[in-house]
Parts: sequence; structure tokens; C-alpha cells
Amino acid sequence: MNPDMEIELILYGIARDIVGQPRLKMEIQEGTTVGVFLPQIKSSYPEFGNLKSLLVAVNDEYADNDYMIKAEDEIVLVPPVSGG
Repeated sequence: MNPDMEIELILYGIARDIVGQPRLKMEIQEGTTVGVFLPQIKSSYPEFGNLKSLLVAVNDEYADNDYMIKAEDEIVLVPPVSGG
């Protein structure tokens, strides 16, 4: 079993509203990919499951599901954006 590591999420818009704060620290297993992380955050905050989309940006770029999260990464949850 891999050791835990702490990450900090940056939250905007509805993601911030769901969590109730602009940043969130979480413990995840070292070696966790975005594809594994997304179901974990949705389990901790079920309202994320109601969103049409929820993307993850890592270090200012959208991350694929196979991207392995590192402790030093800047991670942003990107909720759906509406506008006109």
C-alpha cells in the first residue's frame, strides 16, 4: 500500500460553493491518478455528481484521467461554466 500524501485543491464557482471554502486539503494515496481521484472527491462531496462536468486542471493545464497527481501539483477543480 502506498503512503498518503496531502494535496491542496483550488476551488472556483459552484465547486467552492459545494465545499464551502476556496481551498481544500485532502489526503490521497501516492500514485493516485485523476481518474481515481474524481470518484473520491465525488464520494466525499456527492453534490459534485450532480454537475454536468467536473474537470481537473493541474499546473494550469487540463489533466487526463491517467495523469498521476504529485504532492507539489497545483490542482484546480473546474466546474461547468455558463455564460453568454
